[in-house]
Amino acid sequence: MPTVLEALKNRSSKRAYTDKKIPKEILEEILSAAAMTPSGANMQPWVTYAISNKETLKSVGDAIIEKMSTGVMHDQFIQYYPVKWTNPYKKRRIVTGAGLYKLMDVDRKDDATRLQMWHDNFRWFGASTVIFVFTDKANIDGAQGAFIDCGAYMQSIMLAAQEYGIDSCPQGSTTEFGKVVARTLETPDNLALLYSVVLGYEDKEAKINSYQPEKVRLEDSVTFID
Repeated sequence: MPTVLEALKNRSSKRAYTDKKIPKEILEEILSAAAMTPSGANMQPWVTYAISNKETLKSVGDAIIEKMSTGVMHDQFIQYYPVKWTNPYKKRRIVTGAGLYKLMDVDRKDDATRLQMWHDNFRWFGASTVIFVFTDKANIDGAQGAFIDCGAYMQSIMLAAQEYGIDSCPQGSTTEFGKVVARTLETPDNLALLYSVVLGYEDKEAKINSYQPEKVRLEDSVTFID
């Protein structure tokens, strides 16, 4: 059983999973623990759909890929990524993506393979469960606190999963098609999708799961004032 520090340091996003299902009681334990995440004024702004049904997940993925095939690259409730990328964040994004493609021997001009890898996001990398996190639109009407609270909730889910040997991958890609997800799941009109988290058991033979993007040095992101 990993300590919290071990879970933080050793967790990495996995992009290939076995078809082994997460037992319902374990999934409930993970989400019960994550529900203890602190939030401003105890709002608990997350509204969670934990989906392990293969047909439902396929329907959501199919709808997103179909939307992409029409040339639409965004159908979202919120703007996840910066509209204008600046350094050092732009450079980190480029280096991370380039490193992943290099590991997988994918050429810069190989658009077909790159597109297939993007579609893999919406096949949930073969994982058995996807957690879709929504919030009430009223919570984000001119306010951003719910984003922070739900982000903490996402981290709690991934750390709690580590205790059970369950791997994860947060998905900003799904955020970009949040309205497609909502329509497919027929969620209430007052809800906006914020993100999804893939949960499952990694395919230990998959080369892509060895990828470890570099993190910045502590001195590059933290200012100590003693």
